[in-house]
Amino acid sequence: MRTLIIAEAGVNHNGDMNLAHQLIAQAAAVGADLVKFQTFQARHIVSTTAPKAEYQKKATGEAESQFEMIRKLELSKPQHVELLRSCQQQGIGFFSTAFDTESFDLLVELDCLSWVKVPSGEITNLPFLRYMAKLGRPMLLSTGMATLGDIEAAIEVIEAAGTQRERITVLHCTTEYPAPMHEVNLRAMNAIAQAFGVRVGYSDHTQGIEVPIAAVALGATVIEKHFTLDRSLPGPDHAASLEPHEFKAMVQGIRNIEHALGNGIKQPTASEIKNKAIARKSIVARRAIQVGEVFTEYNLTTKRPGTGVSPMRWDEVLGKVATRTYEADEIIKLWGNA
Repeated sequence: MRTLIIAEAGVNHNGDMNLAHQLIAQAAAVGADLVKFQTFQARHIVSTTAPKAEYQKKATGEAESQFEMIRKLELSKPQHVELLRSCQQQGIGFFSTAFDTESFDLLVELDCLSWVKVPSGEITNLPFLRYMAKLGRPMLLSTGMATLGDIEAAIEVIEAAGTQRERITVLHCTTEYPAPMHEVNLRAMNAIAQAFGVRVGYSDHTQGIEVPIAAVALGATVIEKHFTLDRSLPGPDHAASLEPHEFKAMVQGIRNIEHALGNGIKQPTASEIKNKAIARKSIVARRAIQVGEVFTEYNLTTKRPGTGVSPMRWDEVLGKVATRTYEADEIIKLWGNA
């Protein structure tokens, strides 16, 4: 199964449309399937007194409020149309996460919701979950900060509102930027799959590329990773994002793992078959053997190549009588062919 790889541009455009277009072009160039932005109106999602997260303070300072920081990163309807057109030109899918009902309606109006994304912060927002799920589109449910109980409750709301469980992919996530390795807990992704019978994926906030690649090896069908042109740019999410050359390496690693996973049937591959006789052994004469001599562990041994009698038939051969002479290292023949 091909992994869906999402380049999370998010708010890394910094309110600059030229930068947003560059993010789209680079996401297409490094092999992402979708480039994802965030659609919101600050007045609908955060109060004017809401504090910043620690990672946001570290990245953008404490002078401005979370509301002021977010308001500068809003994208208008004309800007969405422009970004959609840019994605079409670059040959990459446009995607965005809505954080409020008006923003969700905009994405519906623009007909750009091949997937509906529930961000981690909205997993307990029952009315918003219900509102999004009524559309019935395939849904990505991100689970940062969540318990299994939170996930179960959200899935129940989503199903009751009209989105079938078969259309839900639950993304394991650690909501910290960057996420510490000891808090990743990738095995929780499999616990989610087993608990709810859903497809799973991984929304990654770690530094580096090894964790998302490992997630694919463990069964992730979707990988979402923050993407930037330059980690040193100002803004809340750049520091926990991959630059283009890193994202490209992650994509290649994931595609390699997809090939490596195979079909699960243990059998010699085409490449192995040609090496089989060279690497395996046959029963051979340890020393010169005369006609009529009994085969014993003292006059037989096993050596390459594996073109003769398999050493797995060792017990069968011992005690038999040689019907011809053998030189040292000569392969013992099957009965009737001596």
